[in-house]
Amino acid sequence: MTSILDKIVTAKRDEIATARQRRPIEQLRAALADAPPVRDFFGALASGGSIRLIAEVKKASPSKGVIRDDFDPVRIARIYQQHGATCISVLTDQPFFQGRLEYLTRIRQQVDLPLLRKDFLVDEYQLFEARVAGADAVLLIAECLTDRQLKDLHDQAVHLGMTPLVEFYEPENLPRVLACGARLIGVNNRDLKTFQVDLQHTIRMRKQIPDDRLLVGESGIHHRSDALLLEAAGVRAMLVGEHLMASPDIGAAADRLLGRITTD
Repeated sequence: MTSILDKIVTAKRDEIATARQRRPIEQLRAALADAPPVRDFFGALASGGSIRLIAEVKKASPSKGVIRDDFDPVRIARIYQQHGATCISVLTDQPFFQGRLEYLTRIRQQVDLPLLRKDFLVDEYQLFEARVAGADAVLLIAECLTDRQLKDLHDQAVHLGMTPLVEFYEPENLPRVLACGARLIGVNNRDLKTFQVDLQHTIRMRKQIPDDRLLVGESGIHHRSDALLLEAAGVRAMLVGEHLMASPDIGAAADRLLGRITTD
């Protein structure tokens, strides 16, 4: 049976083919000279202290549909910055998540925090798109990529000055993630084949990841107790989208996750 992830990757390859015709990769390479300077995504997360928040700008998902009707990406990013986020993730996939790459560009113009392009990257073309748009980091998902693709995209992202956040769900993919040289590793608590979530998945995988790699817990994080659980296990950052986007008061929700306020 075809999984949701399979459908997304197939659609992504068609999307890239269309984009290449509309804007050849040579034009993107030329536009790199005018891209805004790269900000240190990894350094921001590695600066020590309590667990860091990568707050996500995300309108919808395949499992939940539209998460937030009053969706203003720049306003949301500003709220994140004001309420303690260290970095911001911008969902740029359009068919399945109702995102746009232009959201990242607009946020970059208004917000000082390092930005992650969160999408399903399977081709170098998307790396150039990300950097030209102002991304400081990109997400690479091990389940979407062969060993060669993972290594090549990782190294090319680094060459472009960006931080690759290399994510996996399946435990058997961890050796591949380590082998590609990833310094920033994400453990997705959501199975992208079934979209079931288990927060303990990051805790279990933490024991198998070397201490010199910075670990990010992703998905299923809703409460301050979840953040403290991850922090106690040695997880340095958490990527949170759906919980924040669905909260009536986004800023207060971020404050609660970070322990800046303790009551609703």
